[in-house]
Amino acid sequence: MTDTEKILEFDRIKEKLAELACTEKARLQIQELKPSLSELEVKAFQRETTEARKMIEICGNPPVTALQGVDEWIEFASKGGCLTPRQLEQISMVLAAVRRLKDYLRRGKEHEIGLAYYEENLDGLDDIREELGSKIRNERVDDYASKTLKSLREAIDRAETKMHEKADAILKANKQYMADNFSTLRNGRICVPVKKEYKFKIQGSVIDKSSTGSTLFMEPLQVARLYDEVQELKIDEENEEICILYTLSSMLSDKEEIIRSNSRTVEKLDFIFAKGKLSLEQEGIQPEINTDRHIRIKNGRHPLMDKAVNIPLNFEIGNGINGVIITGPNTGGKTVAIKTVALNCMMAQCGLHVPCEEAEICMNNAILCDIGDGQNLSENLSTFSAHITNVLDILKKAGRDSLVVMDELGSGTDPAEGMGIAIAILEELKKSKALFLATTHYPEVKEYARRTEGIINARMTFDKESLRPLYQLVIGEAGESCAFYIAGKLGMPGYMLSRAAKAAYGSEGETKIEGMAGNEGLKKSSHPKIQKIKKAVTQKEAKKYRIGDSVMVYPEKKIGIICRMADEKGMLQVQMKKEKRWVSHKRIKLHVAAEQLYPEDYDFSIIFDSVEKRKAQHDMKRKYVDAELTYEE
Repeated sequence: MTDTEKILEFDRIKEKLAELACTEKARLQIQELKPSLSELEVKAFQRETTEARKMIEICGNPPVTALQGVDEWIEFASKGGCLTPRQLEQISMVLAAVRRLKDYLRRGKEHEIGLAYYEENLDGLDDIREELGSKIRNERVDDYASKTLKSLREAIDRAETKMHEKADAILKANKQYMADNFSTLRNGRICVPVKKEYKFKIQGSVIDKSSTGSTLFMEPLQVARLYDEVQELKIDEENEEICILYTLSSMLSDKEEIIRSNSRTVEKLDFIFAKGKLSLEQEGIQPEINTDRHIRIKNGRHPLMDKAVNIPLNFEIGNGINGVIITGPNTGGKTVAIKTVALNCMMAQCGLHVPCEEAEICMNNAILCDIGDGQNLSENLSTFSAHITNVLDILKKAGRDSLVVMDELGSGTDPAEGMGIAIAILEELKKSKALFLATTHYPEVKEYARRTEGIINARMTFDKESLRPLYQLVIGEAGESCAFYIAGKLGMPGYMLSRAAKAAYGSEGETKIEGMAGNEGLKKSSHPKIQKIKKAVTQKEAKKYRIGDSVMVYPEKKIGIICRMADEKGMLQVQMKKEKRWVSHKRIKLHVAAEQLYPEDYDFSIIFDSVEKRKAQHDMKRKYVDAELTYEE
């Protein structure tokens, strides 16, 4: 298998084809299948495939059977060997299959299908098949194969019956000496079970004994005489069987050439019908073959892709156009497109139908491919090194009758240098006069194709509304970069698009994004807050403040008086102008300590409580009313 076959997955096509064949020789022929360089041969192969498919559509699947071992058996017989009943029966079945295949092909003749005339190359050898069928049945020589054999087998049956009757008679006459009531077969001989202590009461030979040794299995003398008679009859039977088998083997050896010719014809038909079955399975058509360096594919499909997702391809090259440069978005189907063209060309030159509505395929002396990363670990080559090594090899081989397929020209290195290399490769391909297809992302390569005679641009279509590739190839148009458009549709702000366009295209950047809608700005999305471990408030800092302390509150830088001590979170209540506020101890700085402002037993309610609150407090104390007093918040 060549590298090109593997890259294009032609090996998988051959696997599918082999599954449709019945004979081992046809499968081996499929494994060796490769493009023919003869226009006459290719057209003949295509015609055979067409006729095979027509036969299948009209008459159903052909009755082809496996021929494994037949040639070897016939060769053995021709050298004087004696075939076994099983081998002879298998050959009889093959001859019967040949007869059915002849009948099948005759029906094709009625429809004037050329392939059906292979029927004339087949000989069912009806007389030999009938002879084999009458003498061999169920993998043994039949009783009626000869009068002598029938007579011998009848004599054997009578003698064996007499042996059993004699053994049973001895058993009944001497039941007092017996360990059981029935005879048995030991080491191929009929025996009676005699108790050990009565061994000498029965005339005969000990053939076997029980596991305990208490029972002896003896062959009575009268039975032994009959046994010897049966053995002599069986020797005569075997000799008669061998005589019959030799006669049948000799009959087949006399027809060796006919049987071998049958095998070759069946194997050839099996191969051709496998191609017809594949054509039917893939809904293929017979392409027009030319030597005018012209390829045209209408609604072509990749033969290995599911039809449900296989977008038809329309492609044409030749008639003054030697190169097609395909551009389009990633995963847009560029690689599938060039593989589809190359694989259909390879299939056509192998005599296989192509899955297209219409197709014109030119003869190619080589299909040269550079697709995939091609990393060569054994030679320690990078992607780019392997790519260039393969490309150089292709350029050496490419000629006017070659088809060259290259994916992502100049990729895997610095974009500026890669672009230059891509154009240099295209120049060399143009000089070779080969037909070539290449995919690229470089805008400079698209421009090169636009202004170069004999090279044309093509693009893979893209739905700008759904932002999805359509996998359709349009010849004659260069693909536009969709990156800015997609970015704008997905919400990139206009100022970012503008900046990106200028970075990519300089002063012409603004023209690249005209008509593209971008957001005014990035809308920040909310994120879950990080849950920090809460740090314990240092008691020393929070509790250093006392009620009455004058403090500076930040960031306002206003003076206030502490009216309540710090809680467990380090928050203190501070009396500001006309209000009380809870403030973190971290935002407070001591201005004047309370002991410097007030006497030791100063009543702070005078400062912090309203007149009404203090009056109520006074009244409660006079009337001995129990209540909880709180400062106003």
